[in-house]
Amino acid sequence: MQRSLFTGVSGLRNHQTKLDVIGNNIANVNTTAFKAGRVRFQDILSQNIRGASAPLMGRGGINPAQVGLGMSVAAIDTIHNPGSLQNTGRPTDLAIQGDGFFVMSDGVSEFYSRDGAFSLGADGDLVNGANGFKPLGWQADAFGNIDTNAPLQSLNIPLGHAVSTRATENMVLSSNLNALAEAGDEHIAEVMIFDSQGGMHLVEMTFTNFGGNTWSWEANRIAEDGTPLELGGTGEVVFDGHGSFQSTTGDTSLVFTGIDDVNGLEIALDFNDMTQVVGTSNAQVRYQDGFPAGELDEFAIGKTGVISGIYTNGLVVELGQIALASFANPEGLTKAAGNMYQVSSNSGQPRVGGAGLEGRGSIETATLEMSNVDLSYEFTEMITTSRGFQANSRVITTSDDMLQEVVNLKR
Repeated sequence: MQRSLFTGVSGLRNHQTKLDVIGNNIANVNTTAFKAGRVRFQDILSQNIRGASAPLMGRGGINPAQVGLGMSVAAIDTIHNPGSLQNTGRPTDLAIQGDGFFVMSDGVSEFYSRDGAFSLGADGDLVNGANGFKPLGWQADAFGNIDTNAPLQSLNIPLGHAVSTRATENMVLSSNLNALAEAGDEHIAEVMIFDSQGGMHLVEMTFTNFGGNTWSWEANRIAEDGTPLELGGTGEVVFDGHGSFQSTTGDTSLVFTGIDDVNGLEIALDFNDMTQVVGTSNAQVRYQDGFPAGELDEFAIGKTGVISGIYTNGLVVELGQIALASFANPEGLTKAAGNMYQVSSNSGQPRVGGAGLEGRGSIETATLEMSNVDLSYEFTEMITTSRGFQANSRVITTSDDMLQEVVNLKR
């Protein structure tokens, strides 16, 4: 009877623990990216009343006789199944489709979270506005290059403050030069190029029919009054018998030393898209990669976590990339407050890298991950837990009644 008392107590105590976990799950049914917990029980030490014996002399064997002494909590698991995704329309709300975690920092320690409810702080850094933790990643350099092998740092998006220009470095020409043009006929293509400070300069490309499927060209920088200021380069464009581009001679790039750069401005030329067929001469500079000055006006975050800045001058530059971490055993992570996790001795070390690699998953923009708590399951578990608690209490009261009868034997 005394054994049954303590067995019942273990049942009460541990069913209460299970109800605590269920209550916590239900309380967090609407918590962003919350992962539900699950309690597993195990029996504990059994007292041997009789040992087992093997078959002997034609007599069968005898099974052991043991009395269990109750139960205990075997584990409280964190179920890392993904929650449903909810569209929010906010460009800084992020959700992970996969097994990754955002790498978060409070300025001292690193934490890990699935909660991507971020916003821009007063300093322009991405931050979780609820607790001040910042997601980490890699900031791009002045040329938009991202080094994912560099140390992690907070990510800054200086809207309205950063001014960016780009000097013209490449020029692509396309369209047609008339195959019926007479020798000496000219065609002029104009283009605006930009120096390193965003200054604009007019360049005229003059094509002259040389005969024999060959056109000569020269490029001049032109003043506002229309007079040539500086010759940037000369050469020839040769076409085959079908009118397709064949080769060039002469300069392969334009060099303007009179522009503000110390070493002048050098622009690589690409004639591959030009043709010479019967028709109007409409050769033009299809593309040049320079830009005037512009402010950072908006940004977008891609599935790989790359943050692209969009400037008022049309320039699109990569500003940085959000880092994700994955773990060999995410259930081994230790829960911390504020939807955060920390590394434990059984989680494994974080494997940090970009989204879309090594199973870390992709990033969805303007979306948040919801809790993965299943209310129907939790209420069912609540019923069975309540009944288990109630049944164990009956074991205690029945054992007490039996003890009372023993006490009454001496009457």
